[in-house]
Amino acid sequence: MRIANLRREYNLLSLHHGDLEPDPMVQFKTWFDQAAGVRRSGRVRRFFIQLYKLLFTASASQAPEVNAATLATADKNGIPSARVVLLKGVDQRGFIFFTNYESRKGRDIANNPHAALVFYWPDQERQVCITGEVTKVSREESEAYFKTRPRGSRLGALASRQSESVESRSRLEQLWKEFEAKFPDDEIPMPPYWGGYVLSPTRIEFWQGRPTRLHDRFCYLRLPDKRWRVDRLCP
Repeated sequence: MRIANLRREYNLLSLHHGDLEPDPMVQFKTWFDQAAGVRRSGRVRRFFIQLYKLLFTASASQAPEVNAATLATADKNGIPSARVVLLKGVDQRGFIFFTNYESRKGRDIANNPHAALVFYWPDQERQVCITGEVTKVSREESEAYFKTRPRGSRLGALASRQSESVESRSRLEQLWKEFEAKFPDDEIPMPPYWGGYVLSPTRIEFWQGRPTRLHDRFCYLRLPDKRWRVDRLCP
């Protein structure tokens, strides 16, 4: 099949100005909960979403991670890079994720704190595009989250110097086993080079797929007085 022939029509939902919350963070949480299946409103809407999800699930091996987002960063020379990260929190500060501070994305953020996040929920035919500035969360907040991670993941944070070269898979597994032996109980220290970030948004766009590519797009732009201006954008 030719790649150029791959296309789909978006018919599931619509988005109107009157549907939007004044605060984009509240709007994001509403959409996130709907993508996660936590909260839906409207009997007809609920029926069609459930029907679509049944069809989607039937053709997929497992449901997508709704907290997965593409994080785009750029280094000090403006050269971009992108990868998928997992959202681990959202509040009025912004969008929170955790990683190795010495990774490629960590080095990018240290030199250029401006970044973007994109969430895509195909079963809702929706995406959210966020731009803003990234800062570290407190050490205490990072440690509180680190303690909730599975034991293997905590050991992995010690064993893996993310984005650095490693000679082989076996060497990586050997390092993991060495830390497993070093910390036989559940008291695994958080590495000093690991922790959380929060992306504080200055612009948030909500995109709802619509037929004939006339999608609904609304952009929240943060004003100097901290209020949000909302504009409908051409698709």
